[in-house]
Amino acid sequence: MAYILQVDFKMDGPFGDEMVEEFSDLAKSINEEEGFLWKVWTEDREAKEAGGIYLFESKESAQNYLTMHTERLKGFGIEPVNGKIFEVNKGLTQINNGPIK
Repeated sequence: MAYILQVDFKMDGPFGDEMVEEFSDLAKSINEEEGFLWKVWTEDREAKEAGGIYLFESKESAQNYLTMHTERLKGFGIEPVNGKIFEVNKGLTQINNGPIK
């Protein structure tokens, strides 16, 4: 069963290409997290918000990542961190071309 982790938080930047430059190493490290499958990075420069939509193999791996990532962001002075975990409905997601196998 796959699980979506939705995370968002307030952030002053960087955004766009600057975010790519600043966070490439972080992005690469996320690939090594247990149970991680993929992430879509999200940003809203005007609202000064960022975050992501992640897919994990299990609810436990999504929760473990959320706990670790929340603490990491707090270490950067980013609070609060909003995180929600959802079970993926595979059948409907496949109808809408979602990247679920």
